[in-house]
Amino acid sequence: QVQLVESGGDLVHPGGSLRLSCVASGYTSDYVALGWFRQAPGKEREGVSCISLKYGNIYYADSVKGRFAISRDKSTNSVYLQMTSLKPEDTGVYYCATAACADNWFVGDSFGQGTQVTVSS
Repeated sequence: QVQLVESGGDLVHPGGSLRLSCVASGYTSDYVALGWFRQAPGKEREGVSCISLKYGNIYYADSVKGRFAISRDKSTNSVYLQMTSLKPEDTGVYYCATAACADNWFVGDSFGQGTQVTVSS
């Protein structure tokens, strides 16, 4: 079983930036990708970005392309989400997850506890 712990969520003004971090532990060889998902109040959870662990293939939801950047550190089993030009509609709980992904297709398996991102003036 994989454990995922997110951090880095905060309150930020529109146009601001945040960097989310996720550390994976446990059976880290059992999954092919790590992804970031988010859930806004009253909405379903949606995929934001994903990175494959073997080849480093990266995918983004259309809503965050050009603003968010995912990266990984194999040595620490960590994945990061650098978020820039944040908008109020980016507000939500952000989850790290083991995942499968392709262009505009994200499926999460095991999720962390989430970290709150609030974009508001």
